[in-house]
Amino acid sequence: MIFFSLKKTVIVSFFSAVVLSSTSISSFALQFNDVTKKTSNTVSDAKIIKSNLIKKLAAIEYFSANFNQQVLDADGNELQNAIGTLAVKKPNLVHWNTAEPDESLIVSDGSTLWFFDPFVEQVRAYLLEKALMNTPILLLTNSDPTLWQHYSVSSIDENNYLIHANDNNAQVKTLELHFKESSNELDSFTILDATGQLSIFKLSEFDVVNSPEISLFTFKIPKGVELDDQR
Repeated sequence: MIFFSLKKTVIVSFFSAVVLSSTSISSFALQFNDVTKKTSNTVSDAKIIKSNLIKKLAAIEYFSANFNQQVLDADGNELQNAIGTLAVKKPNLVHWNTAEPDESLIVSDGSTLWFFDPFVEQVRAYLLEKALMNTPILLLTNSDPTLWQHYSVSSIDENNYLIHANDNNAQVKTLELHFKESSNELDSFTILDATGQLSIFKLSEFDVVNSPEISLFTFKIPKGVELDDQR
């Protein structure tokens, strides 16, 4: 299962089913690669960088935002643009709603990940504990060292971090987090999957003041919708 990839709109672009290609890696990731060539970070340096990011994320108990998503293939060609809303609350709660061009919904209720595609009238369900290691966006909702040990973190400054999957077979290769300068406010994030597909999410109306409604993080299977239960 992939956390972000591309389906008709975002379900394959977010969770469903995220070889690094130089044409698909963002300029930010390329900066990291260049820094890596010029410097040899010690294990201690890497631990400090990861610790700094975890502390930065720990300061965010919840947030909501609007997003614009651009999806590029491994050759840098644009595949799709989408818009929607995102709400996150600790621990492990996510509500990801894509409004256009096609509607889709992803909900984590803390124990199950639900992937609802109204177009095909199907919802897929996965145990959260089995999905965590393949869904690095959930690192935003969890500071558990057991989860973070599966990832390495690079940084060129305190506002930009690149999270690398340690597993070579991981379906999501990297997650880039971009914070506003001297702030814990996320400005954007980028996900690179094993196919070389890149999903760039730009956030707006980022809100850490008003807690998202708890009802956003529950999912009830609509009548007539098929359940593909992978739990």
